[in-house]
Amino acid sequence: MSLAATFAEVLELLPEDWTDLELDLRIAEEERYIEAATLLVTCNARPYSRHDWHWRIAVAHRFGHAAAPEAVHAALAALDRARIAGELRARDVQVGRAEVRQLWGLPYSVREELARMRAQ
Repeated sequence: MSLAATFAEVLELLPEDWTDLELDLRIAEEERYIEAATLLVTCNARPYSRHDWHWRIAVAHRFGHAAAPEAVHAALAALDRARIAGELRARDVQVGRAEVRQLWGLPYSVREELARMRAQ
């Protein structure tokens, strides 16, 4: 199964209120590490040092300091197009967390929109 398809499958298995996901990625051919790293830069994959896995990828569902699921999917699809085989593993997932935001001074319509997004 391709990396992008594996990622899509992982996303389908997550509950609707997931907020953060951490993935581990290992490529099969270590001599293609630099080529893979250039393709993964768009999703801010962090390289491991002295570990069995090559990268950790942080994914944010609706908010947070991590890559959007669409960016991660695009980077993994680029690896698939380059025929760089690998293995993807979900390391950690956070669910049910809410964004903390200063609402003072914001229009009521913005507050309503934020409440609607949190309710999804």
